[in-house]
Amino acid sequence: MKNSFLKLYMLAFFLVSNIALYAQPGQDNPDGDLEGGDPPPAPINSKLIYLALVGIAFGFYYFMKKREEKLN
Repeated sequence: MKNSFLKLYMLAFFLVSNIALYAQPGQDNPDGDLEGGDPPPAPINSKLIYLALVGIAFGFYYFMKKREEKLN
């Protein structure tokens, strides 16, 4: 019972703290709007080939490890 209460308390704490992190005030503009300007977009296409290669290498490692476990 104590363990389940602790898990429930931790879940509630993390959910509430996550919401509180997003509740930050914006910039005060002269027109009364609290929204600031949008930041410039971040590029997502730089070095994607490295990410793909690491993913393929990890997949190869994972399947070889599973194959070795199956043989033993």
